[in-house]
Formats: sequence, C-alpha cells, structure tokens
Amino acid sequence: MTFSYKTTFFIIILVLTISTANITFAQPAGIISNNQIESPLVQVKQGVVIQDIKCIEGMQLVLKAEDHSPACVTASTAQELVIRGWAMTPSQAALIGSTSQGDMFNKPGNILISDQFNNRVIEINPITKDIVWSFGSGNASLCNPGPGTIIGTNYAERLSNGLTLIAGTGLSANVSGSMPKGCVDNRVIVVNQTGQIVWQYGEAGITGLNPNMLNVPVFAIQLPNHDFLITDQGNNRVIEVNATKQIVWSYGPASGPGALKSPNSAELLSNGNILIADENNNRVIEITRDSNIVWQYDAGLQGAAFASRLPDNNTLIVDSGHSRIFEINMQNDTVFQYFTNSTSKSNPSPLPSNAVRLANGEIVIADQINERVIIIDSKGNTVFQYGKTNLAGVGPNELNWPYTAFVVGDYTGQTPPPP
Repeated sequence: MTFSYKTTFFIIILVLTISTANITFAQPAGIISNNQIESPLVQVKQGVVIQDIKCIEGMQLVLKAEDHSPACVTASTAQELVIRGWAMTPSQAALIGSTSQGDMFNKPGNILISDQFNNRVIEINPITKDIVWSFGSGNASLCNPGPGTIIGTNYAERLSNGLTLIAGTGLSANVSGSMPKGCVDNRVIVVNQTGQIVWQYGEAGITGLNPNMLNVPVFAIQLPNHDFLITDQGNNRVIEVNATKQIVWSYGPASGPGALKSPNSAELLSNGNILIADENNNRVIEITRDSNIVWQYDAGLQGAAFASRLPDNNTLIVDSGHSRIFEINMQNDTVFQYFTNSTSKSNPSPLPSNAVRLANGEIVIADQINERVIIIDSKGNTVFQYGKTNLAGVGPNELNWPYTAFVVGDYTGQTPPPP
C-alpha cells in the first residue's frame, strides 16, 4: 500500500503516542514512573514547553505546520516533512513560543509583525520578546502558498475574536536571495488562532484581474461594515470585497490624474473618504467614494509606502525612498520627521515600509531592510526594538524584511476593524 507523506505524518504521531523507550536520568515532566518517555502530546498536556519535549533516541522533534502539534520522527522523515511544508524543525518550533505562553495570544500591547521574506506573521510579547503566536512556514526558501502558509507577507492585522487578516503578496524574482525565482501567492486571508483559513479572496499561485483574483495584494483592512478593502497593487486598484467575495466598490482609473501606480495602502477615513499611498506616483491622495481627489500631497516624496490620518487630522506618511517618517498638518507643514537610516549600523537605504502612531504618541515603524521593528517616542528616541539592525535571520529576535508592524488593540490613525 502506498502512503502519502501527510498520511505517514499522522501515523507517526499515532505510533509515538503509544511508544516509549528506557532512559537513565531523573524524572522531569514528560517521564512516566517506569522510566519511559511519554508521547509529545502527553508531555504538552503535562505542561512541558515545546522546546523541552523529549524524544526517544534516534528521533527528532517536529511540529505539524497546520496546527503546531508536536511529534517525534526520524531525521530523514523530518527533513522531508519540512521540505514539503508539512512540519517545522526544532529551531523553527522555538519561534512560536512555549506552550505556557499560550495565554499571551492576542493581548493588548503585543506586536504583530509581517515578516515578509521569512514567509510568516509573528506576534511577540514586547516585554520578553518571546513569540507567542505565528502563522506561516518561517522558511525563506519554501514556495508553498496554501493552507497553513503565506508567501511574502506584506500586511497582517489583528481583527476581533483573535482572527488575523493577512496579505499574501508573494515574492518577485531576484528580490529575495533565498528564493531567486520568486513565488506567486496573491491571496488575502483571515486565519484563526490555530492557523485555519476562515475567509480567503484570491487563489494561491494565480495572478489575474477576474473575480476572486488578485495581482500582488499588498494591503487589506476590514471595514466597519465587515467588508474588506484590498490594495491590489499589481492591478493598480483598490477594491472593496464583501463576505461573499463580490466586489462592491473599486477605484483605479486607467488614465488621467486619478490613475494609480503601484498603490501600497488604503485607509477608510472617518469622513467616508479613502486615503491612498500611491507609491510609485510619489504621492498620497484622499478620494471620495465617487472617485474625486479632494486632497493630495506630493512634495518631494520618493516611494509613498504608507499614510494614515491621525485624530487631530494631521497625516503620517512613510517616505520610503528617503528613509523618512514624517507628519504634516492640515496646511501641509511638516511638524515631525524621523530618518530610520540615522542610527548605528543602519543600512544606508533601509526603505521603511510602514509606520503608525500609537495612542500614547509613540510611533511603531517597520524598518524593512534594517531588519527590525522599532518604536520611537515624540523626540525620535528608540524605546523598543525587535530584530537586529541590518542583520536578517529567522532565529530569536531576528526578522527578514519586516513590512508592517501593529500593536494589538491600538488602531490610532488606522481604520479600526468591527468589534
């Protein structure tokens, strides 16, 4: 009889649940009274953190990619499961945080990061910097868009009920050294805490303009009416999609002053207008629902990566090509600016991609090529950093081109999702 690797994986878990082996050391949790090792699942139930799970001699710990359940397998089987994207290695397992941190999921103040080139989304505890939740493979070279995975994550936001909205932008050829041929994803998905996809628009690995098709979706928010506003960059448009996947509104003139050129974000404002960072047109525009431009800012921008309207009606803009985060008032005067390439060890052109003002006045910044997420105060002092400056990685406190970062529960200047 021929078994698939997925079938083998489940059989391994079942066999290991009833398998044991003699050991010679003392009895921590996970060891039963007659000196035998309990199964990985039993060890988790006993409170053993994932990194401390014991396997019998000759076996290796992996986590099932779909739901992060642990299993002990042979080294060759582990390698095959990881290559196929069905499991994670022990080093990747450490990134999802320990079992005892499970109650830290979705805590206000946690930071949700779209770790673009690591093909994952992570939620971190800002105090301990432990990863308390993750979605995706964490493998920079694995092209496997589908259930449990995401490629080239450009956006992730926490919705209500612990759901997470993610844009699977994909990777262009020669952008990531780990994936020189690139990888197409083209999905906007909503996942629950266990990583199950509960809503999706776009088809994995397919590029298009037809219904249920996208072309490099870089940004998505959930509107108060529960629809989704998607920035479909490759199609130079912004679309509103309802729960049944119907496009109920769109903006993207083919020509004229309103035509978009690689838009990078779109926010719904309190007045009902849409604020768009029109990246390669080097401008930020505010449009009405009937497609009229009522405000525009384009003074010296080079790559308008993101824009948000603050409670005092000032506008916060990410001027990516100039490594600058700045705020302008209603008269378009600059009232604050910060350059992300001015710190020690910085990349000369880090291309920051996202910045949002927090309720306490601080700003959280995804400093893309500097491989870090930082929070700065009103004077430009760094009060928090996750990731090692200008050093990519996938280990603890490491990122690979982080694209967005948001504080869970703080939607200052953003479109808040419905409760």
